[in-house]
Amino acid sequence: MASQTPMEDALRTKITESLSPTHLEIHNDSHLHSHHKAMVDSTSQETHFRVVITSEAFKSKMQPARHRMVYKLVDEEMKKEGGIHALQLRTRTPDEEKTQEERARQVNG
Repeated sequence: MASQTPMEDALRTKITESLSPTHLEIHNDSHLHSHHKAMVDSTSQETHFRVVITSEAFKSKMQPARHRMVYKLVDEEMKKEGGIHALQLRTRTPDEEKTQEERARQVNG
């Protein structure tokens, strides 16, 4: 049986295999953009994603380099007709994630 979420599946597989994330969230936000002019003729329900990745592979790399790493992984899905139209990324190292969690605890008491 064919997957109902082939783009999300491809994202998850490629990111997991290449970046070995300690944390990975993939949110399909396509429904929020279906009314946009560029999406009028699209039959795909998987065009817009918001992805949060925590990986040691990002260590010593600035955000643009991290994003290029991810875009390179999913290049095929972004070029494909009916493929990914937009990809919003938040990329962190495990140390950055830990620091962010500690700050949130301090703020929230």
